[in-house]
Amino acid sequence: MNFTIQDSSALYGLLAESTSDVILKTDLGGSILHASPGLDQLGFVTAGTQTPPRLLDLVAPEARCEVERAYTDALAGCRPGQRVEFPAITTDKRQRWFEIQTQALKSESGEPYGALSILRSIDERRSLEQQLFAATYTDPLTKLTNRAAFVSMLEHMVDKKMDGCLALFSIDFFRTINMQYGQSTGDDVLVVFANLLRELLRAEDIISRIGSERFAVLLPRATPEQAEAICKRVITTLAELRQKVGESRFAITASASVAHIGESLDSTLERAEMALFVAKAKGRNRLELEKALQKVRH
Repeated sequence: MNFTIQDSSALYGLLAESTSDVILKTDLGGSILHASPGLDQLGFVTAGTQTPPRLLDLVAPEARCEVERAYTDALAGCRPGQRVEFPAITTDKRQRWFEIQTQALKSESGEPYGALSILRSIDERRSLEQQLFAATYTDPLTKLTNRAAFVSMLEHMVDKKMDGCLALFSIDFFRTINMQYGQSTGDDVLVVFANLLRELLRAEDIISRIGSERFAVLLPRATPEQAEAICKRVITTLAELRQKVGESRFAITASASVAHIGESLDSTLERAEMALFVAKAKGRNRLELEKALQKVRH
């Protein structure tokens, strides 16, 4: 279809009025020369300003470099159709997320003189993505990260050669608790233990539930001595308390192990698992260090 200038203007007017997307016309410097009415509806107020607002004025400071780079690329004809997501602080003081796509406006000689951009709110999509992330990587009972998230984070620490330790915890006689008191009480025990870990561990420690009664803790930058002291406090505190769980009050104990995060994910897990096996074999309700750390300590 061939459109006259008047046709194109009418079509633009229809699109600008009917879509929730915002159409922006900017000059080479990124100043907004025209914006469709939806801009105010998205929470930006541009009317009444003495000087034209700039495109970057809509963007939160931490994202301005990325948006500016994409704008420069569009003017140069690079990476056509590029979409950039960015946070913005709107006039209601809320951080909201937007997506922008920009295309250069060129003269008959092919020289750019400005750009047209489409601005779209993606708050709802970002919210759904966050909910999906939480569902994928969060244990629904304890609200801790799950095994998949734990493995990913441990792998990251190994790849980046980040120093620290891995601790494993296993609630003692958990199957017996389930059989004697019922599964709902068993679930309460897991929540009680998860809350105790949150209370006693450092803010930077990462706690995950990785199995039925098993928990893993990543302790970034902790020395073996620090990790041992932290985990001993958990074991001791738990054993000294008679927890109120459901309709019952009884002692809960746990076995634990500590291993230094090494050169591979598999070796780190294997050393921690072996030390946990030793802790259980020696009577439970205790902490064991991996053999290498025991040798260093002695």
